[in-house]
Amino acid sequence: MSSDSPRIAALAALYQRYLDHQDSAALVASVSEIYTQGTLERLAEHPHCLVRRAAVLALGFLADYEANPVMGRALTDDDRTVRILAENGIRGVWARAGNAEESRLLESIVRLNAAQRYQEAVRRAGELIQKAPWFAEPWNQRALARFALGQYADCIRDCHQALEINPYHFAAAAGMGQAYLHLNDHVAALEAFRRALRLNPGLESIRVQVNRLARMIEGK
Repeated sequence: MSSDSPRIAALAALYQRYLDHQDSAALVASVSEIYTQGTLERLAEHPHCLVRRAAVLALGFLADYEANPVMGRALTDDDRTVRILAENGIRGVWARAGNAEESRLLESIVRLNAAQRYQEAVRRAGELIQKAPWFAEPWNQRALARFALGQYADCIRDCHQALEINPYHFAAAAGMGQAYLHLNDHVAALEAFRRALRLNPGLESIRVQVNRLARMIEGK
């Protein structure tokens, strides 16, 4: 029997308990007592899909940005549930790339965008970018605000930067595609949407855009 077998069985049991009770706090507390992040990252690529599901779920709740490549690869997993869990969890991993103060500032920017206070979101995101230019998510949040303000070229530049820092950032690739669409650059939009779809095949609305644009361009 593998030396990992008891830990794998325990992780599967914790996952089933979560499915039964939907208690994320209890899952995080229990997982943190038993597993390191490195172990969870390794188990996220285990041959058995149930183990991968449990590990990816746990990483989404508690992992720092070091787990980004593992979570990014899970977006293209053969198992649909793993893909869904990875998409739900990876945004939390992205948000935890900064320190406590940077994460707090990012949360305030996200709230500003949600409240449609886009000018202020652009300003606050710019301030955070000055402090932590390697933090991809403020670039993406500023891109969202700039898109809403109709500043499509600036939005594209911010999306490019987010993807330079975080090559798994499918949301930035999709946002770039939308901005190119508004600039009537259908070829660039198609390229950006295809990039988003390669990163996250579960983006069905983007798949529709890819098919529509491909037919439009090929029909010219």
